[in-house]
Amino acid sequence: MGFEALDDLLDDTLTLPIKGREYVVEAPSAEIGLRTQALVQAAAIAADGGRTNERILADAAERDMYADLLGDTHAQMIADGVKWPALKHAALTTMVWVVQDREAAERYWNAGGDPKAAAPNRASRRSQAARSGGASTTRNPGSGSGTSTRPARRRGGKASAARK
Repeated sequence: MGFEALDDLLDDTLTLPIKGREYVVEAPSAEIGLRTQALVQAAAIAADGGRTNERILADAAERDMYADLLGDTHAQMIADGVKWPALKHAALTTMVWVVQDREAAERYWNAGGDPKAAAPNRASRRSQAARSGGASTTRNPGSGSGTSTRPARRRGGKASAARK
């Protein structure tokens, strides 16, 4: 069978409509993608109260992450007079695309950046489960605590007297 050319399988652009114009954002380089993933992971750890690699956060602070993510489209948006909230939303949508995938980026974009609105709700999760064949019927394994529900043997009963 063989592998198909990856260029034919992946769409490495996002098209973001802003004020009647479509801005095409090219996928960032592998270096920028890896740095973005490291930054998001470090931010998640810090938000959870954990210690992060301060070098990663300092590197991100030294560079213009939005310009890196948007590439040539960043300069085009600036030249077109795109307002800050729209540019920021475009950059963060691109970040979601890089770190997760196109569908997550579309949810983020269409939710206007509101994470609560972007998260799938219970009804949509159920509908997705129905489309995929329903919920799993695999039973959960029993407790792994090592305790047993069997009653303990009594000491000093007939069995222990017989052993004497």
